Amino acid sequence: MPGFLCDLHIHSCLSPCGDEEMTPYNLVNMAKVMGLDILALTDHNSSLNCPAAARAAEEAGIAFVPGMELTTSEEVHVVCLFPDVDSALAFSGYVAERLPKIKNRLDIFGEQLIMDDRDGILGREENLLSTASFISIGEVFPLVSGFGGVCYPAHVDRPSFSVVANLGSFDESWGFANAEMSAFAQADRLIEEHPLLQKMRLLRASDAHCLENVGLASTELELPCASPQAVIDLLKGNYYLQGM
Repeated sequence: MPGFLCDLHIHSCLSPCGDEEMTPYNLVNMAKVMGLDILALTDHNSSLNCPAAARAAEEAGIAFVPGMELTTSEEVHVVCLFPDVDSALAFSGYVAERLPKIKNRLDIFGEQLIMDDRDGILGREENLLSTASFISIGEVFPLVSGFGGVCYPAHVDRPSFSVVANLGSFDESWGFANAEMSAFAQADRLIEEHPLLQKMRLLRASDAHCLENVGLASTELELPCASPQAVIDLLKGNYYLQGM
């Protein structure tokens, strides 16, 4: 099967920590410039910019995976990926009902912009998106699976908002078959420190919040085609993965 270069963790200007230049149109076209074949949009606790990114990606000729970076009740970040925009939006609506209603402070956190695919502002998310949800780490895998998606812990090597930092280790009962590490993490060292990772696929992604970081880290996936469903099937199944 052919190999496809993927960055499966990117934020847009909907995330309160995302640069305002990270519009769906801009980030999709930066991904194309960087030579990516597949990208995922994973804003904090929301998928509301996925429709615009999907349209921009179709026009740019790059495969798009709609997603979200969910913050669990333990403040662990989990990448959630879906086969289509409708599934991502349905999950986004579910999560929205399970977030604390804390108004966003523009002076502290910045804008949370909902965009169209031509850099037009459609609206603003009023509630702060970077808070912990009322969904626990043990609930995430079966929940996301119920929406047709796949999920895995984000940036497991980092000292904050990671499974290791917040919970100390991994638990097989959570159901994760994959884990993400950040751009400069050492896979061998991670596996030595956390042996359960040896049983998991390790993906590398940029977690880009600004345009210059899109594609900074990526993973090459061997897939039958460049499509969101193919990515989901890989991460749920036993296709070969390379690019550590």
